[in-house]
Amino acid sequence: MRKIFILLLISSLPGFLFAQKKNEAFQYPIRRAASSIAVDGRMDEPAWAQTAVAGDFYMIVPMDTARANVRTEVRMCYDDRNVYILVENFEKLPGPMFVESLKRDFAFGKNDNFLLFIDPFDDQTNGFSFGANAAGAQWDGQMFEGASINLNWDNKWTSVVKHTGDRWIWEAAIPFKTLRYKKGITRWGINFSRLDLKTTEKSAWAPVPRQFPSAALAYTGVLVWDVPPPDPGPNISLIPYALGGVSANPVGAPAEYRRDVGLDAKIAVTSSLNLDLTVNPDFSQVEVDRQVTNLDRFELFFPERRQFFLENADLFTNVGFATIRPFFSRRIGLGVPIRAGARLSGKLNKDWRIGVLDVQTGAVESTGLPAQNFAVVSLQRRVFARSNIAAIFINKQSLDYTPEAGKPSYTAYNRNLGLEYNLASPNNVWRGKFLALKSFSPAVRGDDYVQAANLTYGGRHWTLQWQHEYVGKNYTAEVGYVPRRGFWKINPQVSYLFLPAPSSRVLSHGPQLFTTVFWDKTGGPSHGRVSDQESILLYTVRSRSQNIFAAWVATSHVRLLAPFDPTNLGRDTLATGSKHYWNAWGTDFISKPQSLFTYSFSSRYGGYYAGGTRLGLNAEVGYRFQPYVSLGLAAAYNDIRLPEPLDNARFWLIGPRAEVTFTNKLFWTTFVQYNEQIKNINLNTRLQWRYAPASDLFVVYTDNYLPAPFSVKNRALVLKLTYWWNI
Repeated sequence: MRKIFILLLISSLPGFLFAQKKNEAFQYPIRRAASSIAVDGRMDEPAWAQTAVAGDFYMIVPMDTARANVRTEVRMCYDDRNVYILVENFEKLPGPMFVESLKRDFAFGKNDNFLLFIDPFDDQTNGFSFGANAAGAQWDGQMFEGASINLNWDNKWTSVVKHTGDRWIWEAAIPFKTLRYKKGITRWGINFSRLDLKTTEKSAWAPVPRQFPSAALAYTGVLVWDVPPPDPGPNISLIPYALGGVSANPVGAPAEYRRDVGLDAKIAVTSSLNLDLTVNPDFSQVEVDRQVTNLDRFELFFPERRQFFLENADLFTNVGFATIRPFFSRRIGLGVPIRAGARLSGKLNKDWRIGVLDVQTGAVESTGLPAQNFAVVSLQRRVFARSNIAAIFINKQSLDYTPEAGKPSYTAYNRNLGLEYNLASPNNVWRGKFLALKSFSPAVRGDDYVQAANLTYGGRHWTLQWQHEYVGKNYTAEVGYVPRRGFWKINPQVSYLFLPAPSSRVLSHGPQLFTTVFWDKTGGPSHGRVSDQESILLYTVRSRSQNIFAAWVATSHVRLLAPFDPTNLGRDTLATGSKHYWNAWGTDFISKPQSLFTYSFSSRYGGYYAGGTRLGLNAEVGYRFQPYVSLGLAAAYNDIRLPEPLDNARFWLIGPRAEVTFTNKLFWTTFVQYNEQIKNINLNTRLQWRYAPASDLFVVYTDNYLPAPFSVKNRALVLKLTYWWNI
């Protein structure tokens, strides 16, 4: 494996050093609109008759060697304030459209949709995405790492979808103030993507190989401006909020009433560099986390959804790997009031990006937690075609802190310094990351660093990956997500993808083999010995209609480094140093998204800790009365059998969900979660009215119950109004 990687890397070096944009020949000329434009989904303004047309899309799926069968035509122009786009999405087959709902930021693969990918610096790494499904639900996100999209990012723009016989038309106006770009640049990266579920065809204007997402910025064409885009002028947005609410704890505490106001602001320091400010922020409208059954020995990860932390979030949160994140913004404001914060982020020029964050939290007298300051500085420099070098510094500081007797103690400070190299070849075939981190904490010296790397070759058929990690036993990231310390880890993977003929009912299929091995480096009795080892062989089949079926077998070995309750129910624990071996198998199935009734399931059966067995079943079903109502139910069941004197365990996690989208501006969502493992029933219901672009009225009700005896733990009702005001 190692020799193969070296040979492939050497053979590809010229591609790294002498980059050329893959789709340079695909150029769309954008010109100033010849007349005013009303965003109404009609093509009756003179301006649209005088714009160029981008058509003749290339198919990506089911085959990437021919033109698309489904016709799509795109027109673009601009004026002093907006970029305009009008898209005619022609229908090839009769029948209803396929959409989930009118909810914003829909699931890409479950909706007939059109998406736009913009790369204003043409660096093939960062950009913006806008689009809509066939019912008019909007999609917007900030792009990073060449193809990833953060859909939690929202901004101010307008769009309309109209249906006219054999086509649906999407028309949108995207303000220059919403985009981040450098004045004077007249060549932007751009691509257009269409998904038509009736024909199961995905296509793009500039061709993209089928093994990559249509969002891959390495394969964008060129948007050529007739003159440099206009200066957006002063770009300041004020987003105040007013909130009223009541919360109650029926155990005996009196009801608490809330009356809060706060302010967010977005200030364009330059057209590509943004300053976000917040004073007394509130995040009560953020959707609750979806709970999962936790049978792991380490902390689980839940993503950030708070708006203040989202713009250019990759500069801060994407340093590191999935389980080695030196900065994790959800550590800030967890049960602690945030008083104020500031974030400066964006592009300095085509090669340099910067991110600076500073947040001040208040003290909590009941626990003795002092006021704390969180500061992060991140700097990124592009090298070669699409790669970059990034440095990050993180500081968590307790202010005026004196430990109090009888209360928890807190560190005076924790700091992290990191450097990483992110590799991305011009054709996206090679990807990799090389990371070094060091932490600084009071009275901690030695073995407080991290070094890790991965390298992936993703060809048309073969995918090869090598990853290794070392985390010192004294490495500490108090503002990060590093659930495990004191280990060496390797994780090689190899897969092969078969691509049958286009006439086949099978779109693709193939095996994947990966192994994960941990060596203990904590310095205890098992120092240097294997503590965890797991190997999995997986085979996946994807049908032309987008059904997905997978089956796997696995073998596992664990040497416990600490006492562990294998049910995570607070019962008897297995001893440190005990060894556990087992084999298991499982299946996964996801039904085609075109059906109004959709379903998926997964199963797992086999050995478990202490010679026991575990049966795990997960299922999701959904039905939609499109485009207005979407109903769903997720359920997970675990049956764990352990030898005496350990106890057996059976528990459910059930989550019904209902979404009603009255229009693409008025949404109501209700989500119930019954988690038998943590003995909690949660109800969250939220009404959102987007009465103006990026301006909302929220009504949120939350309840938590104890299942047995059934009783209320706490409940809260919040009414929140926000308004986005551009100066």
